[in-house]
Order: sequence, then structure tokens, then C-alpha cells
Amino acid sequence: MRSQRARNHVATRTAITFLAASVLCGTAVAQAPGSPDQAEEPTGPLPHVRVVATGGTIAGRAQSAEAGAGYESGALPIEELLADLPGLDRMAEVTAEQFINVPSTAVSPAHWLGLAQRLNEILRDGIDGRAVDGVVVTHGTDALEETAYFLDLTVLSDKPVVVVGAMRPPGTVSADGPINLIRAIQTAGAEESHGRGTLVVLNEEIHDARDATKTNTHSVETFRSRSWGPLGNVGRDGAHYYRRAEKRDGARSEFDVTANTPEDIPRVDILYSYNGADGVGAQGFADAGAVGLVVAGSGGGGTSRELGETLRELAQGGVWLVRTSRTGSGSVGGWGRGTYVGADDLLPQKARILLMVALMSTQDPEEIQRIFREY
Repeated sequence: MRSQRARNHVATRTAITFLAASVLCGTAVAQAPGSPDQAEEPTGPLPHVRVVATGGTIAGRAQSAEAGAGYESGALPIEELLADLPGLDRMAEVTAEQFINVPSTAVSPAHWLGLAQRLNEILRDGIDGRAVDGVVVTHGTDALEETAYFLDLTVLSDKPVVVVGAMRPPGTVSADGPINLIRAIQTAGAEESHGRGTLVVLNEEIHDARDATKTNTHSVETFRSRSWGPLGNVGRDGAHYYRRAEKRDGARSEFDVTANTPEDIPRVDILYSYNGADGVGAQGFADAGAVGLVVAGSGGGGTSRELGETLRELAQGGVWLVRTSRTGSGSVGGWGRGTYVGADDLLPQKARILLMVALMSTQDPEEIQRIFREY
């Protein structure tokens, strides 16, 4: 006959296993009355969160459950992703729509524009007569930061926009999509998230869209705000913020793209500097129709002599030049110094987006320099 000690050990181990599984999947576990860990039931109306899906790994179809197995990105519809998420009925009133369903590297500037226009419409007019309190955009992680920053500049609302993705597709061991999506919905529905522009949520961290970047090819902890760190975190008990981004975004932005079409988006390319670089690449971009070039320079934005000479010639011919650094962090100057606009601490891919958006509203050099100081 099993001893009482053995029976107690088995019961304790079972309870711990169940609790761990529940925490990982985001469900609330029934607690004894008065327990400090007991999840509170909602006492008022739930926020209405609209999920707008664009595809990516979070909507992928795995070939097998093995870690590292191949998968088809952007294969599952958003209704299928939401169907089995536990606890949504206690968190928010969730509705959804499929905007596109593609890998993130297939998302184009034309998609950015259409998505921004759609989100502005949703947040302004609601859905079927019901106000929307926040939006979640599902997206592939490879280019998530680019879409998020475009939305940060062009969705003119105080209501939260949260961009979320996953590093592991559905159906694989330790898929991170379900918990990331749950936490994104929590963040979008939180009153504390208002007035913060577009946010990026993965791995239970909340990042500002301007600062967030993918830093690792495989890790679920891949998104970082390298210079400043995350804005906060989100867990079972909701979203918690510890700092606020000071650059202009969201309702504070001046970039109204309501009436723009894809033809209004200027071509801006990124040029990587390295020792021995000549001007062939820069000239090629200009010949292909680029009106602006973002230079990912060495250190504080330096270039080889040959490349620098070509860039100065292009600038004299009317090509806009923005100086950034290939180091991944630190600020780069250039305001009021003639040829270049300094991108401050923007990464090259973010500086490209800001120049594109800025050129849609002004061609004044002083205004372009001001925009790069304020955004």
C-alpha cells in the first residue's frame, strides 16, 4: 500500500505540472479563496480589440512537430489562430479580419499604406457600429519592425496598435504564437496602452515601434530596443509600463495618408558602406529612380572616399541623402551640414521609412531635417 508521503508527493507534482502548463498557455488556474495569485474576473465591459492579420510565421503551417522543421508561412486564416486561445472571453471582445496572408518579406510599401488607411478607419469608425478600443496586427517577424514603424508614423490615433508575430509556427514544439497573440490582445485592450503610438509585443515584452528591432535569427527573445530597452512587460495580470517614448508618433504625428495612393510613395534605397566601396551601387540606385538614399555608414556614418564623392554628386543632382550607422546603435548627426540629413539613432531600415513618409508631405530641406529630429 502506497504511503501517505508518496501519495502527497504525487499530488503535489501533478498540481505543479498543471499550474506550469496553465501559466505557459495563458489560462487562469482556479485558486483557493483569498489566494493572492487568483485572477480577477472582469468587473466592467470588456474592451473591443480588432485583430487584423497579415500572415507570417504566426500563421504558418508546419511540415512536422519537430523543432527546426520547415513550414509554410502565412497559410492559416486568423479565425483558426483565434479559435483555440484560452481565456479570450475574460480578456476582450475580439473580432478579426484578414488583410493579407503572406510572409513578412512580401509586404510592400503599398501594403503599408493600405494597412495604415484601414487601421485609421477602424479606430475612427469602429466595426458594425461598435467602437474599437485597440487593434492587433499579426505579422511575420523578419520585417515586422518596418511595418510597425510605418504604422507608428501614419496611424493618427491615441488608441493602441500592437504588432505581434512568432518565431515558431503553429504545430511545432513550444510554438510561441498563441501566448504572443494573447499578450498582444491584452496590451491592445489596456487603458495604459493609450497614447503610446504603435507597439511591438513578443515574449511578454512591450517595445516602442521606433526602437524595436529583430536581433537574432531563431531566438524567441529576438526583439530588442537596443539603446533604451522595452517600454514595459505584459503577463497574466496585464500590461505594465516603466518608461515612455518621447519621439512623435500616433496621434502626435503630422503624417495624414488618408488621400495618398501607392504611386505617391517615393523610392528610397539603402546603401551599405564598406572599405573599398565605390559609387557604382549608389549610381545604380539613382539610375533606377531612387529619390533618396539612406547610407548605412561605418562607425558614426562614414563612407569610403570613392563612395562619398559619388554621393555628393548625387546630392547636387537632387537625391536626398540620410546618414545612419551600420553599428546598430548610437546617434548620427548631420543636421544643417549640407549634403546629409542625420538620422539620430534610427536604424537604416527605419530611416528609410521616415524619409519616404516625409517626402510624401514636403520637399523643404529644413522641414526634412526637422522631421528627423522630432520622429
